[in-house]
Amino acid sequence: MSVLKKVNEYRRIITHNLTKNIGSSQKNQKIDLTQKIEIKRVLISRPNHRLGNLLLITPLVQEVIFTFPECKIDLFVKGGLAPIVFQNYENINYIIELPKKPFKNLIAYFQVWIKIKKQHYDIVINVDKGSSSGRLSAQFANAKYKFFGEVDENIQLKYSDYEHIAKYPVYEFRSFLTKLGFENNENPVPSLDIKLSSSEIAEGQKIVKEIVKNDIKTIAVFTYATDDKCYSESWWEEFYDRLKKEYPNYNIMEVLPVENISQIGFKAPTFYSKDVREIGSVIANTVIFIGADSGIMHLASASLTTTVGLFSRPNINMYAPYNNNSVAINTNNSNTDDCIKIINRILTAN
Repeated sequence: MSVLKKVNEYRRIITHNLTKNIGSSQKNQKIDLTQKIEIKRVLISRPNHRLGNLLLITPLVQEVIFTFPECKIDLFVKGGLAPIVFQNYENINYIIELPKKPFKNLIAYFQVWIKIKKQHYDIVINVDKGSSSGRLSAQFANAKYKFFGEVDENIQLKYSDYEHIAKYPVYEFRSFLTKLGFENNENPVPSLDIKLSSSEIAEGQKIVKEIVKNDIKTIAVFTYATDDKCYSESWWEEFYDRLKKEYPNYNIMEVLPVENISQIGFKAPTFYSKDVREIGSVIANTVIFIGADSGIMHLASASLTTTVGLFSRPNINMYAPYNNNSVAINTNNSNTDDCIKIINRILTAN
């Protein structure tokens, strides 16, 4: 581990210990249900810059909008991707961006906290219970009601998929609302959704046709991932050869990462872009997306395309793609034959 990583790790441990009890006094807060409760201004806090983590809060944003259709939502995030991800969410008001490297941008860092303090919210929601900055923002914000994301064992026991990082904030938010006098919502948790416009999808269709040069259905593969989530070239080459053999009546197109790396040696027709919404629009015009756990996997899911997520880490229950016939495969106990059987079932259903 590098010196910088060690410093960041120690910093996270220290800040977590300093903030872990923030909001504990709010857990049993008394609420006067005789007063009419109106929710018009909402702050959702998820200070993280990664594409996947931003996409994973879209179900909660949809849930808030469904419950309070006229509300205005501010997002407290990190980096510059949020305006792209939430471009077509009309209820989004302000996107308050924490610098990716706060210690190199101290003025901008403190300006963000001042901006949060100046606003007046009806409710503030901290998405990630383990986020020190998220808990601090909930404490710092001026809000009538504050939800810090405390673990509720009753909710954990009630929902078998509670562990999922996109779902537990929705379950906990719904539970919190019952304390405000709202009826409990038992509808399925919304899908990840980047809300592609019809014009974006049409442009994606045009791009796919230019790449494959026919009207045959297309399977998208994404062969890259970071760190140990990335499968070897030999693994992908064997898998790709099997896909070609099993699905001769489908195009197989590789979506390339920003690093422009291919684990199959660029053997398939490829699509490369740095535009997140364009990548999503292209994937939306394929019948199935196959790739390892990554931001692009979550983007495929948010494009409402059937997504097959490949997992080698033990975090499958936290990040598995869901809805739209999507599935997660644990490759530690599944071989290529198992994967093909699952893909066959999906293609048949589609």
